Amino acid sequence: MTTPDPSREPEPTKPAGTATTPYKDRVYRSPAGVVGGALVLAIVAWLGIDAVVVGEGRTPWLALATMLFLVPLVFAYTLRPAVFVNDDGLRVRNPLRLIVLPWGQVASLRSGFSNEVVDDSGTRYQLWALPVSVRARSKAARQEARAARAAARADARAGQGGSLRGGAVGAADLGAGAALAADGPRRAETDRAMDELRELHERRQGESEPGTQGEVTVRWAYEIIAPAVAGAVLLGVLWGLG
Repeated sequence: MTTPDPSREPEPTKPAGTATTPYKDRVYRSPAGVVGGALVLAIVAWLGIDAVVVGEGRTPWLALATMLFLVPLVFAYTLRPAVFVNDDGLRVRNPLRLIVLPWGQVASLRSGFSNEVVDDSGTRYQLWALPVSVRARSKAARQEARAARAAARADARAGQGGSLRGGAVGAADLGAGAALAADGPRRAETDRAMDELRELHERRQGESEPGTQGEVTVRWAYEIIAPAVAGAVLLGVLWGLG
């Protein structure tokens, strides 16, 4: 499940005199991923530091190499993923890459077994910060079905009239059904986030503002890759030395 994060990052200055209402910058992350990653990092740090302090022989070196290998990867796949959204476009921070897509280069946003953004050249980029949850979709579908049944019962009782007690219950059900209808269809958190991104994409299509134009840029996260590779090499050397 993913919820917007109110944190901000510096963005290019918007051109003066824009006719559209500025879209409030938002950051989408996976709360489950953040919590899970923090717990795993805490366990790795606890076990690794304990092995370094009380270990003997090669154990401290093995512990250091393991932490050097694991910590960047755990951080990359749990805490790092995020989707930054504003009037200019998307910045997709995946585990090992940072992709910047101006709205003028975004062709579509797709949802299937994963959530993806597709640029004008047809290249697809997975949104790691918005994972698809079949369980969440099933839960939302069950809630939607219950809401539909409640609304149907309310309509049936309202049409029949009935006794005073039945009429009171029917009125209560009718009010509950109206409230459920006002909330709109039940959707999983990541599906709602994708709906928001599609809505903004539709609003920004055809815009000629400088911020929405430009090329798609992809940068590899060498700050993650380098220490993980170094840790793997060190582990290989230590195990090779026996």
